[in-house]
Amino acid sequence: MKLHELGPAEGSRQPRKRIGRGIGSGTGKTAGKGHKGQNARSGGGVRPGFEGGQNPIYRRLPKRGFTNFTRKEFAIVNLTELAKFAAGTEVTPELLLESGIVKNPKSGIKILGDGELNVQLTVKANKFSQSAVDKIQAAGGKTEVI
Repeated sequence: MKLHELGPAEGSRQPRKRIGRGIGSGTGKTAGKGHKGQNARSGGGVRPGFEGGQNPIYRRLPKRGFTNFTRKEFAIVNLTELAKFAAGTEVTPELLLESGIVKNPKSGIKILGDGELNVQLTVKANKFSQSAVDKIQAAGGKTEVI
């Protein structure tokens, strides 16, 4: 097979249907819309969710709960990910973003104590779990809330 012999799979490409272009096209006159009615008119049709006047499903179903708009969501980093850094490194949110450990910092970064830490690090973050603080200090490191 050569580059000039490549082509689409058989039947995967179809020409565009030109609607309303004369009787010989097969979709002339009413252009596939049938005779009269709301859907035959220009701009016709019903809005999404409309069920012909019947009470629509979004109104029939009960509504529960609410969204707390003041809620703060933190990007979570476990100690297993911090163990990848060399000893004596100062771990900051900027460094975590740079290294790809955190992709979206959200409202801040929280360090959780999942995993083991054997290197001495200075960790700066918005929040720490108590187990993370204990493990970082046990490894000889320091924590700093920013």
